[in-house]
Amino acid sequence: MKADSGMKADAGMIRRHDYPDRDALAVALAAGLAATLAGAIAERGEASLAVSGGSTPKKLFDVLSQTDIAWDRVTVILVDERIVEAGDARANQRLVRERLLLNHASRAHFVPFETALPTPAENAARSAELFAGVPWPLDAAILGMGADGHTASFFPGGDRLAEAVDPAGTARVVTMQAEGAGEPRLTLTLPPLMQARFLALHIEGEEKRRVFDDALAGDDTQAMPVRAVLAQDAQPVHVFWAP
Repeated sequence: MKADSGMKADAGMIRRHDYPDRDALAVALAAGLAATLAGAIAERGEASLAVSGGSTPKKLFDVLSQTDIAWDRVTVILVDERIVEAGDARANQRLVRERLLLNHASRAHFVPFETALPTPAENAARSAELFAGVPWPLDAAILGMGADGHTASFFPGGDRLAEAVDPAGTARVVTMQAEGAGEPRLTLTLPPLMQARFLALHIEGEEKRRVFDDALAGDDTQAMPVRAVLAQDAQPVHVFWAP
């Protein structure tokens, strides 16, 4: 697929799962993730899961943490991260530690992004080195979406957006700076997300549904970068939504 601003979502690759409320969504998505991870462990002896930050996945993390699978065989990483101290309230890794790595999931192996080095580039390089030991391809990746149409740290106007969403790109981790991003960010690029055996987009609320519908209807990836995920034809995207 050509990496340009005109990438139209492939409706045939979108699998929509609507639920009456957020509790039902969390239970269903957690069950699907648990089955995916358990299947990978049974087949290969290990599994890998990439999760997103923000407020949307909190309920999912609470449910998933109580799921009884062989978490000691699971490696958890983040889809993206702000370059802030690990304990900062805005750090995605803090959310993962406080809401996911509890109960049964406390046995999981967590590999966060490096954020303590002097420059974004150094943090990206070290993060890529750390992630080299993760079981690839990912067994599951859970994405979120902002009201501006960003996913992961693929932000409109991002300084490395074109590189991050290039399906032929070779970098696994890139830095990202954008007006809507706040702090400088680190993000997985599109290719490793496209290779995930189970790829989900988790969105909640009527506003996010309207943004998603707008993303499906258009083709300007620079304006709404989530279209890069919806337009790729390597892997179905399972869209989980509740009001």
